Amino acid sequence: MRSTVDARRVLIVVQNLPVPFDRRVWLEATSLADAGYQVSVICPKLKGYNASYERLESVEIYRYRMPFDPSSRFGFVGEAAWGFLRTLGKSLRVARQGRGFDVIHACNPPETYWLLGLLWKLRGKKFIFDHHDLSPELYVVKFGGGRTLLYRLLLRLERASFAVADVAIATNESHKSIAVGRGGMAAERVFIVRSGPDLDRFERYVADQKWKRGKPFLIAYLGEIASQDGVDGLVRAARVLRDDLGRDDFHCVVIGGGVQQPIVKAYAEELGVDDVFTFTGVVSDDELCRILSSADIGIDPVPHNDWSDRSTMNKIMEYMYFGLPVVAHDLTEARFSAQDAAVYANSNSDADLARVISDLLDDPDQRQTMSEFGIRRVEEEMAWEHSVPALLDAYEKVFNDSVPR
Repeated sequence: MRSTVDARRVLIVVQNLPVPFDRRVWLEATSLADAGYQVSVICPKLKGYNASYERLESVEIYRYRMPFDPSSRFGFVGEAAWGFLRTLGKSLRVARQGRGFDVIHACNPPETYWLLGLLWKLRGKKFIFDHHDLSPELYVVKFGGGRTLLYRLLLRLERASFAVADVAIATNESHKSIAVGRGGMAAERVFIVRSGPDLDRFERYVADQKWKRGKPFLIAYLGEIASQDGVDGLVRAARVLRDDLGRDDFHCVVIGGGVQQPIVKAYAEELGVDDVFTFTGVVSDDELCRILSSADIGIDPVPHNDWSDRSTMNKIMEYMYFGLPVVAHDLTEARFSAQDAAVYANSNSDADLARVISDLLDDPDQRQTMSEFGIRRVEEEMAWEHSVPALLDAYEKVFNDSVPR
């Protein structure tokens, strides 16, 4: 394949996280490079990735400083505007001094890069919109206030992104339905590339009892902690488990950082359950594998809303790789990802979340059955390697289409 695509050059644009920290974007970039594409990436300097330029695994990475905090509405808008201007400047550098590019592959949020795509399409380039997140719905969840002016603006920007795109990439069927329905894309121009785990990143270890803090069971949460992730619900469920259901046989480990991590930690202290929690912050891949290898249950406490119901949570499939039975609220895409590897609580009920956890802890046979199913599903259907053909099909479509949209 490499000999047939040597002249194909790709510029991936992402603003939410830097690469290689953003695992999905990095897997896309390296998979394209492995297939013979010349890949460049523009992203912010965050999470300790501060080099303005570096080359990793044949991918050229251009980074810029991000001075805005997106936790407020002002920061959200400022981040989008700053990121666009810096990315525009970096794209000129890639075009003139770097490898150049034939396709811009823009990942949301935000939905501002359709204008960048449109400007470069005037120079004969093509544009792929990689629809990672539902920004209008996420805005409502994070900031409340219902369908405000900014919400309506986000809908218009999303529509513009699909209008300019030659091809759209969706993370699941729910996102594809948005692209076709709300975005007006033709179904044959939308490719589902799921965010499955990279099995080469993980290794299973013998359980390390230190993480259980002397308790029989360890409940694990993995992920960046933001207001929409529902980790405060896990804290309340832990209180129900201990105080209402009388359980003294579990410990919870929360793996990951994020702006809400210290707030959630303080909340656990406020509710008097901080003794049943360990907050690790950001850990290395090796430490992550050791913790999840030691856990008995993986939990995704994100509550039901218009955003979460349509979103694929990568942590669920990562739990499944380690053979962890999953507990989650009853969400459409969570059910698709986990199927019989999970049990589902009544949406948004902390008490029911605690009840489901308690029932599962008391049923070792069910945990074993769920564990075996989850491992098989990840390895045979959901791992990243199963998504690569769809990614390459999307690129074949955009390069072989002689008439740009």
